[in-house]
Amino acid sequence: MTATEDPIDLLARALAQTAGLIDGIGAEQGIHPSTCRSWDVTQLVSHLLFDLRQFTLRAEGGDPDWSQPFDRVEGDWLHAFEAGAEELVAAWRAPGDLDGVIELPGGKHLPARFPLDQQIAEFAVHGWDVARSTGQSTAGLDQEVGRAALDWGRGALRPQYRGSEEEHHSFGPEVAAPEDAPVYDRLAAFFGRDPEAR
Repeated sequence: MTATEDPIDLLARALAQTAGLIDGIGAEQGIHPSTCRSWDVTQLVSHLLFDLRQFTLRAEGGDPDWSQPFDRVEGDWLHAFEAGAEELVAAWRAPGDLDGVIELPGGKHLPARFPLDQQIAEFAVHGWDVARSTGQSTAGLDQEVGRAALDWGRGALRPQYRGSEEEHHSFGPEVAAPEDAPVYDRLAAFFGRDPEAR
């Protein structure tokens, strides 16, 4: 990510892209399997709605509890996602210093924008998941968002954060992908998806 790119703008674009993909989910596709191992499409979208709430808490300076399970959400996914996305972007737009550092439990320090970059990656990867799980094209996905997500992942995702194929809450082992593959296929492969799987 270059210094001229506004990370909050990239997050807003990732969220808008994900909203568009959620809008493209067919009424009958909620029970279809997703690319996220044991989740179906409804669980995938429910996870994204949960992420919005947790990420907003983080953007506001709180400490989200990731141990709690998320509820299965049926109904108007698009409206719920757009409302949550608006709150998340507003929380990041509030006065704050993205050039500083934050302290995590245990005394570890990270750049203040680390959670923001992580959120861009989360929605970029799961946007690909939604598209591939529901038969939507990934060809038109935002290339700058995808590249920013992949750059962040390659610098931040450590092997200990990857899980087995059975652990849907973890990132799987990296899948090999050609360097000339589309950026979102490389992103998905890095985060443990197989772009060639159908």
